[in-house]
This record gives sequence, structure tokens and C-alpha cells, in this order.
Amino acid sequence: MNSIAKRLAQIRTRITQAEQDYQRPPGSVKLLAVSKTRPLADLQALRALGQQRFAENYLQDALPKIATLNGDIDWHFIGPLQSNKTRPVAEHFHWLHTLERLKIARRLNDQRPASLPPLNVCIQVNISADPNKAGLTPEAAETLANELAELPRLRLRGLMTLPRREQDFERQRRPFRELHGLYQQLCQSGFELDTLSMGMTNDLEAAIAEGSTLVRVGSGLFGPRKPVQ
Repeated sequence: MNSIAKRLAQIRTRITQAEQDYQRPPGSVKLLAVSKTRPLADLQALRALGQQRFAENYLQDALPKIATLNGDIDWHFIGPLQSNKTRPVAEHFHWLHTLERLKIARRLNDQRPASLPPLNVCIQVNISADPNKAGLTPEAAETLANELAELPRLRLRGLMTLPRREQDFERQRRPFRELHGLYQQLCQSGFELDTLSMGMTNDLEAAIAEGSTLVRVGSGLFGPRKPVQ
């Protein structure tokens, strides 16, 4: 078994075990392979093993991969998005995880081709109020959720967060629990949400324990990342 196949098997086992440990339905947590800066051959290897969800941060790196690996892949954009770069996301991606401004939402809505289904979006929430992290406050996230209802080319699927890194398991769980609470609050207010994008290589078990439906894994699948030149 090659290294990518071995790591994929290990991550899938961790997800399955966490689903069992925290009484989550089997298969309720999906794996998103964070393939930013990774070579095309690595993505092709994962795709051959059945992985269909890939996430990118950098458009100049992502667009050639999308052109080459077209087909049944679900492409997610998970990086910060400037207003002058919304069109490629609107035209080529299936998901955006980092929505935090109405201006960006409006541009994506206007630029989403009519031939494609609405762009799936998650609102990024800075649940820990960390000044070094992007994302909205829970209150601002709810306001943006209401505003998105007026944009028919976008479909609000859920929430995303990237909390500060913690080693202690209970400290890892806390922000995920708070985001799940906001998610439930929005669902009770009438929003039809189905996605909690939270958890990465080092804390996916804590995220699954608190309701994650989608874990974003990079180094756990591809190995340590080389510095961007």
C-alpha cells in the first residue's frame, strides 16, 4: 500500500471510529481533502481511491487542477476570497466555505452561471473571537444568513470555523460545541442547513464529537506540507 493510500485508510478509520465513539450515524461525517499546493498526481491518486471532495485555497493553483480533473469531483474553495477574485469561484467551484461579507455574496450570486446549480456556501464564524482568525461573530453570522435568502444563485448549507489550535481534547471540543449551538439555533429559526465544516487533521475527533458533518484534512492525507515559495 502506498503512502497516500495508507494515510487515506487511517483517516477513514479515525472518522469511522469517532462516529462510533460519539453515537454519530455511520457515514454521517464526510472527508474533504485539502489539496492546496499539492501536486496533481497526489489528487489523481486519491481520486482513484474513491475520494471525490477536494478543497483549494489558491485560485492560480486550483484552476489548472479543475481543468484537468473535471468530472465527478466536488470542488470546495476554503481560502479568503477578495472581491476581484469572485468570478472564478462562482464559475468553477461547487462550494465556498469562507463567506463573511454580503458584498462577496452578491458578486458570487451575480456571477454564478445560470447553467449551474446554486453555489453552496458556508458562513465562516470566528466562534472563539480570536483576533488572528477570520470569520464573523455569531450575531453577524445570523444577520448574513438572513441576507443570503435574497440571493437565489447561492444556497446556504451551513457554518464553518477554524478555531485556534489546542492540544487538550476538551479544549478542542469547546468552540465546536459553540458552533453547533449556533447551527441548531439557525435551524430552529427556519434555515435548512445540513453542513458543519469543522475539524482538521489534529482535532477531527473533537469536531465529530460535537456534530461536524465535514472534516477538512490536508497533512493527514498528503503528509507534511512544503513551504509555499
